[in-house]
Amino acid sequence: MQTEKFTVQNVKCGGCVSAIQEALKAQPGVSEVEVAIDSGEVTVTGDNLDRTALSAKLAETGYPEA
Repeated sequence: MQTEKFTVQNVKCGGCVSAIQEALKAQPGVSEVEVAIDSGEVTVTGDNLDRTALSAKLAETGYPEA
């Protein structure tokens, strides 16, 4: 298992958390996504994670890295 952490902007509510989780869980290798609203920290766990692709998906979804 591999873990990647991101600090993102614009996380303000449960809807934001759901949007991030849905977008990232659809990415190859992702098995779990945790989002902390207070810090904007996103923790992605899975196998063979592509950090660049995950970061791009976050930005595309409206949550660019801070």
